[in-house]
Amino acid sequence: MLNPFSACSKSNTKNVPETKALPENKTVTQVKAVSPEVKKAKLVYSKMSGRFKNDIQFKDDAEIESFIADLNEILEEEKTFPENDVSLFYLIDKKHNIGSDYVPAELIPVKQCSLFNVSRNDLSLRKEAYDALKVLSEAALADGIKLMVSSTYRSYTYQTGLFNRYVAQDGVELAERYSARPGTSQHQLGVAVDFGSITDDWGDTKMGKWVYENAAKYGWSLSFPREYEDVTGYMWECWHFRYIGVKACRFQEKWFNNIQQYMLEFINEWNLTE
Repeated sequence: MLNPFSACSKSNTKNVPETKALPENKTVTQVKAVSPEVKKAKLVYSKMSGRFKNDIQFKDDAEIESFIADLNEILEEEKTFPENDVSLFYLIDKKHNIGSDYVPAELIPVKQCSLFNVSRNDLSLRKEAYDALKVLSEAALADGIKLMVSSTYRSYTYQTGLFNRYVAQDGVELAERYSARPGTSQHQLGVAVDFGSITDDWGDTKMGKWVYENAAKYGWSLSFPREYEDVTGYMWECWHFRYIGVKACRFQEKWFNNIQQYMLEFINEWNLTE
């Protein structure tokens, strides 16, 4: 597939043949000017990783304009998020640390109830994620499945202890493949949920298959897909889903190969680029 983003580079103007006048009965086809947003998209794209550019390509500027139209819808939705907290699209990963002071503005306790089971009594989520969890759980119940919520919000302090325990157990190199350093965990945002047994075989259970097939319909995105450790920084986690909203899940699937990290990186860079 052609990569129109290469148009950002300057063309070679040497040895251009002399332009001849057109006959009087001929008309000149005007080249459509490239919009500022298309130029910005190409600039942002140029800053993405090599694998991103290999996986995500557009055939022409018209397709980029279609992409931008969808992106603008997502950015408009972002404006509706609570102003007293970080965006639901906030990029937190091995390169982006939110720090030790961040705590979600409003955390709702996640308790055992008729909608879902919980593995412990100290769970909580940011309100938007909690409300979405209830909707997801209602849909699962309608299909005869009661979800198990096993891990939700984690404080910086809690993540520090957890990471250090894994380092003592497996060494830092292996621990970093499956556990986040404090300040870099999606759980600190209060919008991520670990479901079920938190083991690889959970993905093959009835619950695991249902969540994988249906989560996006209710705004939940798989954060660490199989064979994308070089992109996400973490091994496959079939149980870890982040709430980003229904529109964002559709946008992710349509334009970003259904890879959450790709979408969040692009949105982050777009917002930083003038």
